[in-house]
Amino acid sequence: MSGTYADADGVRLYCEDTGAGYPIVFVHEFAGDTASWEPQVRYFSRRYRCITYNARGYPPSDVPEDPDAYGQARAADDVAAVLDNFGIGRAHIVGLSMGGFATVHFGLRHAARARSLVVAGCGYGAPPATHAEFAASARANADRIEEIGMEAFAPDYSEAEARLTLKRKDPRGFDDYLAQFAAHSTLGSAMHMRHVQGGRPSLWDFAEPLAELPMPVLVVTGDTDGDCLETGIFLKRTVPDCSLWIAPDTGHAVNLEEPDAFNRELATFFAAAEGRSGP
Repeated sequence: MSGTYADADGVRLYCEDTGAGYPIVFVHEFAGDTASWEPQVRYFSRRYRCITYNARGYPPSDVPEDPDAYGQARAADDVAAVLDNFGIGRAHIVGLSMGGFATVHFGLRHAARARSLVVAGCGYGAPPATHAEFAASARANADRIEEIGMEAFAPDYSEAEARLTLKRKDPRGFDDYLAQFAAHSTLGSAMHMRHVQGGRPSLWDFAEPLAELPMPVLVVTGDTDGDCLETGIFLKRTVPDCSLWIAPDTGHAVNLEEPDAFNRELATFFAAAEGRSGP
């Protein structure tokens, strides 16, 4: 493993590069960072080159103070900046939740650079009926983060049903997740809540370009993560080459709750994708 920094229009993104082989880029969720992908890096780095990075606003990546430095399109383009840093033309892209949205938009904006997309735990606020309500909630969460800080905000945020399945299954893993989450930058987290989560468009607005995505896509959702199920089914019905895996008795952080099953599903998907798409 090696740590380095990618330049994304003047913002430094901390990256880790582990293993050798065909590249996989992992894009973390709002409550995560590079450490969130440790169960996947340990598994896939035996056969693949695994690249993880901290999004802007997540130290040791830079934490811009300018709101214009954040946004959904910028998050997608940061994936391309990470690829550029390592001289990689094309890779499998795997994203969870906030990272799942970035992965979808990367596929829309940089289709030629995606060997495949894995879109996990993606859907909060995506359906038109819940979009405005979710955006308002995200902006309220940003205010709350600024008011009380991440150490106090993280435990409250993690009491959601879709998070507590991890606590029930793996208490030590939940404690590790929560400690990492609580240590995140208050400024960076508030910026993401307000300008990425709270500012992103509905995925339904992209139905036509989604129907033209050329790469294989795997959508992953836990069956207790109800807010993501509707979006997963929408993507399955809309994207031409799309598989849907619904993990039973599982919440939001599928990769942490059921790492063995998650890794097996991805390994099978990657093999199939590599068999039917160019290098």
